[in-house]
Amino acid sequence: MPRSVNAVASRARRKKVLKLAKGNFGSRSNVWTVAKNTVEKGLTYAYRDRRNKKRTFRSLWIQRINAGARQHGMTYSQFMGKVHAKGVSLNRKVLADLAMNHPQAFAKVVDTVK
Repeated sequence: MPRSVNAVASRARRKKVLKLAKGNFGSRSNVWTVAKNTVEKGLTYAYRDRRNKKRTFRSLWIQRINAGARQHGMTYSQFMGKVHAKGVSLNRKVLADLAMNHPQAFAKVVDTVK
């Protein structure tokens, strides 16, 4: 009896990978083995960078809060220490938005914690 291969499933699997590789340059988008490697590496980067994105944004928020706090004569460290001591329940994302887009509101927060 001849060996049976599920060509339908194999083709579907390849099409799925080639669809993910669409838009890449040259053979990366249409040669199966090259496309497979490209997609695999791309998905690895995507997984890693979903976690790195959180770090990057936290770092950005800290820089913005620090810049806003220094305009009022405090460092980031002093400001956050006083925010926690006073029990102000605003997270870094909100504080950074206030410092960047609503300086008057941020000034009130600074006055509250001083």
